[in-house]
Amino acid sequence: MKAMVLAAGLGTRLRPLTSDRPKALLEIGGRTLLEITLSRLQEFEIREVIVNVHHFADMIVEYLKINSNFGMRIEVSREEVLLDTGGGLKKAAWFFLESPSDRDQPFLLHNVDVLSTIDLGRLVQFHAEHRPLATLAVQDRSSSRYLLFNEQLQLSGRRFELEQKTEMARPCQNSRALAFSGVHVISPQLFAMMTEEGSFSIVDTYLRLAAQGEDLLAFCADGYYWRDLGTPESLKQAAEDLKHGILRL
Repeated sequence: MKAMVLAAGLGTRLRPLTSDRPKALLEIGGRTLLEITLSRLQEFEIREVIVNVHHFADMIVEYLKINSNFGMRIEVSREEVLLDTGGGLKKAAWFFLESPSDRDQPFLLHNVDVLSTIDLGRLVQFHAEHRPLATLAVQDRSSSRYLLFNEQLQLSGRRFELEQKTEMARPCQNSRALAFSGVHVISPQLFAMMTEEGSFSIVDTYLRLAAQGEDLLAFCADGYYWRDLGTPESLKQAAEDLKHGILRL
């Protein structure tokens, strides 16, 4: 199985920590976020990864070189202009379509600034059993943005709490609002359906396809540790959680 690590972002909310380095090279417990993510993938037998880069891109390339790619095959997808999650994935499509066998193999997409203990093996197994276009790891927790799912756990819309705005992709009487974790398993058939160009969010693509009747499912990941490392305060809290045994890496 292959994977992509999204690491191209500017890390604006993490400034001044990201004023002289990419967020992927910030550390928790003496290890960079990129190393932690790659180690998690290795735990689940993933050995081929593509990493997108933009902000201080050369620092990431050099870091991977110094560490011999952590014993993995790692490709780098450089973005001269930030392409967001969907555009970044689309640019890296070649990596997941290299051979005929690749085109039948789902892959994992993981944000570098997400720290979790979500069982990636169970997530992949769920995807294999249900065979949707994509499986999104979600949790029942507080968030400023929610994805909405119907009783069959099919993606049906999204809600922005601050703006009090709801967008529906398919009819749904009893929607369930769940927070996306930034970890998903995707079938490579998605690439042929990505009509969006340039910079765009993968969630926008998901909602468009959901409106067309495509199957995109929720994998409920409650009970696992999860933290968005998008702010200095969150990084500090993750370090405290590690120190006190709340988190184990």
